[in-house]
Amino acid sequence: MENTVDFDRATCPMTDAEAKAEAQRIIEENFRPQVPLVRHIPTSFRDDSPLPAYGDTPPVPQDDKRIVPGWAAGIAVASIGVGAGITGVGCGAWLVLQGLASVTLYGVLMVTLPFAGVAMAVTAVGGAISKARRAVTKTVYEGPVVQNTQITNTSHQRGMFSRTRNDVR
Repeated sequence: MENTVDFDRATCPMTDAEAKAEAQRIIEENFRPQVPLVRHIPTSFRDDSPLPAYGDTPPVPQDDKRIVPGWAAGIAVASIGVGAGITGVGCGAWLVLQGLASVTLYGVLMVTLPFAGVAMAVTAVGGAISKARRAVTKTVYEGPVVQNTQITNTSHQRGMFSRTRNDVR
């Protein structure tokens, strides 16, 4: 079939009734509500096959109809766990900072008092053990004592910078 163009129709304007009918047709065609495709997925399965006379029932194959992939569900569960953990850490930090904001001198002294007492006791015991283990020695030096001291001073002055080197032996 050959395409024919109605040149009279293309060049002649429509009447008001024709224009109104054409506009109504275009509006209805473009704004017609689309009926969405609904996937009917059964939410339960009933097996009406006869049961065996004795023993266990054989397994029935059931198709996997999950919409969400397993890896996505795993990531979702992990993100919920991480969020809950971070919330716990945040609450703990808030409690610690609230406690630090209400610190008084008496509170600090009462908290550090047991540590100071333990440290003092450990120091006393360590000092007593150190004195008990130390041997009593008396060194007697006999003979002349000679001390030789030699100082060598070398200076180099060249240009803008200079260097002085002292060797004490």
